[in-house]
Amino acid sequence: MQENQNNNLSMKCGYVTLIGRPNVGKSTLMNHLIGQKIAITSHKPQTTRGRIQTVYTDDRGQIVFLDTPGIHESKNKLGEYMVKVATKTMEEVDLILWLVEPSTFIGAGEHMIIDQLRECGKQVILVINKIDTVSGEDLKSFIDAYKKEMEYADIVTVSALKSDNLDELMQRIFDRLPYGDPFYDDETLTDQSERDIVGEIIREKALRLLSDEVPHGIAVTVETMKTRRAAAPAKKKKSKHVHPPKKNANVAAKNVQGSGDAPDLEAMLAALKGGAKDAADVSDETEIMDIEASIICERDSHKGIIIGKGGAMLKKIGSQARVDIEKLVGCKVNLQLFVKVRKDWRNDTVQMKNFGYKNTK
Repeated sequence: MQENQNNNLSMKCGYVTLIGRPNVGKSTLMNHLIGQKIAITSHKPQTTRGRIQTVYTDDRGQIVFLDTPGIHESKNKLGEYMVKVATKTMEEVDLILWLVEPSTFIGAGEHMIIDQLRECGKQVILVINKIDTVSGEDLKSFIDAYKKEMEYADIVTVSALKSDNLDELMQRIFDRLPYGDPFYDDETLTDQSERDIVGEIIREKALRLLSDEVPHGIAVTVETMKTRRAAAPAKKKKSKHVHPPKKNANVAAKNVQGSGDAPDLEAMLAALKGGAKDAADVSDETEIMDIEASIICERDSHKGIIIGKGGAMLKKIGSQARVDIEKLVGCKVNLQLFVKVRKDWRNDTVQMKNFGYKNTK
């Protein structure tokens, strides 16, 4: 990644990857460094499943950040894929940020990463994250413990969640990058497509809302994204009779059934009573985006949990996702969610590829 280092002696430009064990805050740190949420986050480990690229540009130069899945012991083909993504990225960058939590205990997972760092021979900045959870007196002992393991280009302590010391980390990164020309224009923020981000937003809400046994076995596919002009609201005649919201009931019923599956009858009954309104109110908007997406799970029992009683959980996932999606696309969104079962898809390379997890060479 250093082929441009002699082209421009006024700007520092390079590729930087974030690696570490699951749930150490890599995605949170990247989002805060670039000043915008691109990678999804949750308290559950293995939230990030692929390589997510973002671009930060200022007067000093340009940093291309690569967020990677947490390095862990693989239990299925999806896990193997995730670890390969992380380790392969280490070979392609100018600088590595190794994120760790504040602790003097350095376990087998950390030692596996240390071996890989030594083998790749790249510059490494040790980033001790979550310092807001410990006292300042303990930080020195944490730093000393990691210093005994290997040499680093730098050591920086931060709180990604609180944005503490991130300016200092950013400067240390620029100090270690080669001189060169920017790889992207100033307006580029990520290589993720809008469809990819929409799918990840939906998965994030599912991760946050579902019980622990479900999230690791789900994927999200976005089938359609179409923008149309919203129809002007029709003038309604006054009526003494109250009619059930049949249109909304149909929409809600469609939202809580898998494609080709039998509808959830409890959800339909709830919708007929006026309890489900998952489509956005678009009466005063000029544009609306219709999105159809599927949440993939591995078990029939998980499908029931995702849908929830009367479709309540699926409605909650869709409602929370729609708020973030509308911010992304800049218009009202009509989000329709389906739930499908694909048994043991995490060990099926064909299905993994269909869901966006393509083989890494």
